[in-house]
Amino acid sequence: MSIDIERFEDEDADALDRTNAERVVGFLATNDDRAWTQSEISDRTGVKRGSIGPVLSRLHDRGLVRHRGRFWAITDDEERLTGAIALHRITESLDERYGSENREAWLEHAADDGTTE
Repeated sequence: MSIDIERFEDEDADALDRTNAERVVGFLATNDDRAWTQSEISDRTGVKRGSIGPVLSRLHDRGLVRHRGRFWAITDDEERLTGAIALHRITESLDERYGSENREAWLEHAADDGTTE
């Protein structure tokens, strides 16, 4: 997937590697005092307009964003949001260490060792 040169020049490397969901959650969490339309979220996050609806719907299904009318906001359930972020970081760490394709093997190995529960 390509990106436009302005985005390439303006964004730091970490921002370029984030998923659409990470961009949306990050934006809404940073701006938690407001609710936004899909087009505003798209404009401010760089997530394509055709992708923003499905991303918001998945986040809503997971309880990470709220929706009322045309507007979207980050969840007010701080515990749920904190848990989701922690799980995401753990998963990223495991993927970096073991590779995402080996996650099931790692879980089996950890269960055999008694290191999960």
